[in-house]
Amino acid sequence: MRGIAISPSNQCCSSGSSSPLQFQSQNTLPSQPYRTVNLNPLLQFNKKKKQNPSNGRRYPIVSKISINPSNNNNTQTPIRPLVVFGSANADIYLEINRLPKVGETISANSGQTLAGGKGANQAACGGRLSYPTYFLGQPDGQNSIIIVGGANMNCWPHTLSDQDFEVVRNAGIVLLQREIPDSVNIQVAKAARSTGVPVILDAGGMDAPFPQELLSFIDILSPNESELGRLTGMATESFEQITQAVVKCHKMGVKQVLVKLGAKGSALFVEGEEPIKQPIISATKVLDTTGAGDTFTAAFAVALVEGKSRNECLKFAAAAASLCVQVKGAIPSMPDRKSVFDLLQSH
Repeated sequence: MRGIAISPSNQCCSSGSSSPLQFQSQNTLPSQPYRTVNLNPLLQFNKKKKQNPSNGRRYPIVSKISINPSNNNNTQTPIRPLVVFGSANADIYLEINRLPKVGETISANSGQTLAGGKGANQAACGGRLSYPTYFLGQPDGQNSIIIVGGANMNCWPHTLSDQDFEVVRNAGIVLLQREIPDSVNIQVAKAARSTGVPVILDAGGMDAPFPQELLSFIDILSPNESELGRLTGMATESFEQITQAVVKCHKMGVKQVLVKLGAKGSALFVEGEEPIKQPIISATKVLDTTGAGDTFTAAFAVALVEGKSRNECLKFAAAAASLCVQVKGAIPSMPDRKSVFDLLQSH
């Protein structure tokens, strides 16, 4: 497998090791030679060598910043990274005036190939938000990602390596999605649970029943309305219906459910407590909603691992998603930390 690292300075690097794709901060670069990757606007590889400045279990020092700028004391504390297991894709982005009718051929106004995939999107978002982030993706599949999207599902080892599990056990929080095999997600979630690392599972991806074993090892499930409906087999058109569907999730063993409601905002349901609603933070323009859900989930995870309150996490995530929809593409649209805080200051 290949290793990739994203740093808070918006650079990432790819190692030639046999481990999965990994994104991490510059403070803990892999010891193998790597290639820098500029994430904005396209993934472009350039060869460059660098040595690991540290050995052993060390975590980067970052400043903890409050959503309320008046509360910022810029205290520096060693923190554990955000670890993302998931997919990496090449998104083909076409601009058209309308969808073609059956049997009709139309021309696109323009087209681009942009970096994407739920896992890569969320990892890139963590890095753009200046949080130390690792991304672990499918092995040796870069070319297959472009030609055959199934590389995300078919190129994983049957059993993850001890090195992979070490990354999970030393994480501050883990993000999973269903664009990779459930068997991989289960292994990762079990490893995280064994050391008390919280796990958020984005419900997006394959349209198949959720293994009960997977649900038993996650802390927060994050579906949108339609995904929640498919999971529970219940209607999710009104907030009351969504609440009832979430109750069924609680009965399945998921204690916290973070529901993305599109234009209606979001809501966090914690078993035994009243739901917390977060309206959208209106965007000045909406160019492309691709990656908005991934941005929301990743931003929520970053705020959560930084120790913010649930309400603050939801607001931080809403601001990040609002900025995301104002830029075309998935990874190119991920907002930086300063932009998110600037937007929050005005709301």
